[in-house]
Amino acid sequence: MVKTTEIEPTEQTIEDLKLQIKRLNSKAGQMKMDLHDLAESLPKNYQKLTTLAAQTYEIYHRLHELKSQLKDWEKRL
Repeated sequence: MVKTTEIEPTEQTIEDLKLQIKRLNSKAGQMKMDLHDLAESLPKNYQKLTTLAAQTYEIYHRLHELKSQLKDWEKRL
């Protein structure tokens, strides 16, 4: 996993970051679908709602951070 701090951007680190974003984007899409499916089945399994929502939030937050980092690195290269 590419750490987004303290790394000087190179073509390779940018490609690594793009790959990480692609993988995380796929996982985020699956989390979104899982959350949607859970919401459709409410009130059944309502106990899982806050956990799944928090996990979905975290993955989208991380995705936003990585995309912002990518834009910054591309400007610096």
